[in-house]
Amino acid sequence: MPKLCPIQPLLNTAQRNGAAIAALNFYNAETLIAHSGAAKSLKASIILQTTESTINYLGLRMIVSMATAAAEELEQPIALHLDHGGSYDLAARCIEYGYTSVMIDGSKLPFADNVVLTRRVAELAHSTDVSVEGELGHVSHNDEISGDDITRFYTRSEDAAQFVKETKVDALAVAVGTAHGFYKGEVRLDFDRLTQIKNAVGSTALVLHGGSGVPKELLRRAIDCGIAKINFGTELKDAFTRGIKLSLCNTDEIDLRKTFAPAIDAVRNVSLEKISLCRGY
Repeated sequence: MPKLCPIQPLLNTAQRNGAAIAALNFYNAETLIAHSGAAKSLKASIILQTTESTINYLGLRMIVSMATAAAEELEQPIALHLDHGGSYDLAARCIEYGYTSVMIDGSKLPFADNVVLTRRVAELAHSTDVSVEGELGHVSHNDEISGDDITRFYTRSEDAAQFVKETKVDALAVAVGTAHGFYKGEVRLDFDRLTQIKNAVGSTALVLHGGSGVPKELLRRAIDCGIAKINFGTELKDAFTRGIKLSLCNTDEIDLRKTFAPAIDAVRNVSLEKISLCRGY
């Protein structure tokens, strides 16, 4: 298996072992160094993710080059994944430049339109041995929801079965109670629904977005119910930002390699925790 590989073999291995793969968003060289350092110390596979915003910030050529270089330093294979791809064109560009996995997020579209878009991306991706993640239901941002409103976005098992059959996705992101951003209250996951979805989709890997801030015991139970990939972003950005602020407040040093070091360490510690949790340690 190449060092930079599709997510499907990683997810298959995780499912066989009753584990999950930590999908870690990176935003710059420092967060990538933190994630790859954590993966190296644990001898673990991870999924490196970028959103469209990071692509606009760094550029596709630089992202792929950085991820490839990181993969060559690791013992275990890793994947480079597009997180929340909003269009066919963006997914196609990522595939062209060397991403090994893409997510196409049609979750805000009507079901039939989501199927058409996701299937189109899957056909392109699979022709070049790239994995595809779709989303059904909608994982909202915490700022968008209140009270019990989140339940109207939840994934239905019968829809999930039809969706994976018609699109042939390798992984499916489901809405069962998580959200993006900082949680404002108690996190409640619908494990009965999650179990029903897993039974409905069979071997297709399930993905949990909004993993940051979810208590460990809930994430472990989600893995036991069939989650094979857990996304983390908010906690990583928070750790980096807090580390930078603390570093700059405590010194007049202007060497960025020194002032960024505490932030890299802070993100690495979070990455170590999330990778270990997903592996069941």
